[in-house]
Amino acid sequence: MLPTVKLHSDADVLKHSPLVRGMTLALRYANETGGIGLTQSGAFNRKFVHWAAEHFEWPDFTATELFEMNKVLDEYKMPPLFPVHGLLRHLKLLRRYKGKLVATKKGREMAEASDVFFDLTAPVYLYRFIHDERIEARGGPLGNWDIFLNVINVEARVGCTLAHLLKTLYGWEEKDRYDPEHSDMRFALKFCVLQPLCWLGLLWEDREGLRIWDDGTFYKTPLWHAALKLETDGQAALRLV
Repeated sequence: MLPTVKLHSDADVLKHSPLVRGMTLALRYANETGGIGLTQSGAFNRKFVHWAAEHFEWPDFTATELFEMNKVLDEYKMPPLFPVHGLLRHLKLLRRYKGKLVATKKGREMAEASDVFFDLTAPVYLYRFIHDERIEARGGPLGNWDIFLNVINVEARVGCTLAHLLKTLYGWEEKDRYDPEHSDMRFALKFCVLQPLCWLGLLWEDREGLRIWDDGTFYKTPLWHAALKLETDGQAALRLV
């Protein structure tokens, strides 16, 4: 059974969750400006993408970082907009009207109720959303969310790295990094488990002083403790059998 992801104590959702913060800001933008403009293909238009880059404060995807690599921004050049756009439509918080996306009544309500918004979004995003089509088409990460969350619950108490989780979950050592299977497992764990947990706001990655291709150290946020109750709560170490 999948662990329940639902707030059971207070936490600052908009501070810790880039995803809920971004979705909230998108809904408020749509409500205040008459709608989010779309391209002919149905993507967010550049005007909104530029606004989002400046206002979402999404770790690793700030306006400064994005414009260092791009003169103009389309939706596909700001990867966090993929779940923001997809979830807002899937949850029926935005609807298409005269070439724009406008906030629905439910969307306007969610934009002013961050705790309820988190509870609505979290299980859909974590458990049902396709985080990376190419990786998940190959089977995705080996394991399930019950395993991942309980292992990370213990290992991230004082911070853990991707390499540490690869060793804990699968027995891979850093010396194995040139093995294609190691690379596949590494990317699957990074983009289908750790990145979604960071974007939802349950983890955060300390990348201070690192280069763009380096992996940081992952820590649990207050949202982790406020939204999850797991079998490994209270365990000092994993009990492997």
